[in-house]
Amino acid sequence: MNRRSFSQLFLGVVAASAQPRILEASAESTASASRQRFFRVAIIADTHIIDPFYQGPEETPEDTESMAHTAERLTAARDHINALVPAVEQVLHLGDVVHHGPSSDYDFYFQNRTRFDVAAEILAGFKPPLHLAFGNHDYLLPRISREVTHELFQAKFKTRPFSAVNYEGWKFLLLNNFLGVSWDTTSPAYDQGTGTLGEEQLNWLEAQLAERKPTVVLVHYPLWIIQPTEHADLGLHPLLRKYSDSVRLVLSGHWHKWIDFAHTFGPQHYVAAATRYDANSYMILEIDRRTQTCRFLNANCVEWSTHYSRPFA
Repeated sequence: MNRRSFSQLFLGVVAASAQPRILEASAESTASASRQRFFRVAIIADTHIIDPFYQGPEETPEDTESMAHTAERLTAARDHINALVPAVEQVLHLGDVVHHGPSSDYDFYFQNRTRFDVAAEILAGFKPPLHLAFGNHDYLLPRISREVTHELFQAKFKTRPFSAVNYEGWKFLLLNNFLGVSWDTTSPAYDQGTGTLGEEQLNWLEAQLAERKPTVVLVHYPLWIIQPTEHADLGLHPLLRKYSDSVRLVLSGHWHKWIDFAHTFGPQHYVAAATRYDANSYMILEIDRRTQTCRFLNANCVEWSTHYSRPFA
């Protein structure tokens, strides 16, 4: 082989060996740009954790069967979410963390290992920060007051009755539709089938929405069964319409099935299915920092109007 042929061969080998490194660098660059632009949030709902003190049955055989697997399915959902790539950065729970409580004695929950402890141990295994909303089954009315339930949730989960999570320029508002008159046992309007927020929380909510940041609102009851207005014209429904330019999404649980209300109440409104029935029934939201929009990433996996979803990878 003469010098010219050897040089051409050598240059060809060098060029070929360099090509994969160029492609790899380009792929890394794209992944890095994507991470800078997007972040992910996971939504879970209606875990209904029980303990050895639980006594059934539930209303239907399917409901009763589901209660035997609540801890197992929440653990599986947690492990799926923890393993996702790109990683989820926040986890939000839509309520019904536990399935009622086995005792009206507050001290019982610190003298025994109950469903609150089981739930706390599983939820502590989430890698991202976890934030909880309250569901109707989390309350123990009328045996235990709302105030005592709040103390119990603070002690077991470090959770307040309602809260705001501010993250990457976005607001995630975890509302509580059990603080108004419909859940006041002394009120003539007492009706556990209807959600109300109460004047204090509604005023707080308006102050949060008035900041006009891109917002996701989370509340346990679907908007369909939350009282539209509570104090004159002040209520959740008109607030959502008033700030529909910044409220990107409203998410609820309670019905245990995937429901799409579209824009019936102003902003897009989804009801999420329950991990109680299916470990794959969780939502992954992809948040776009640049456009300030969000996308239900695994919407094509869910089986609408059912408890179920296909696995998301």
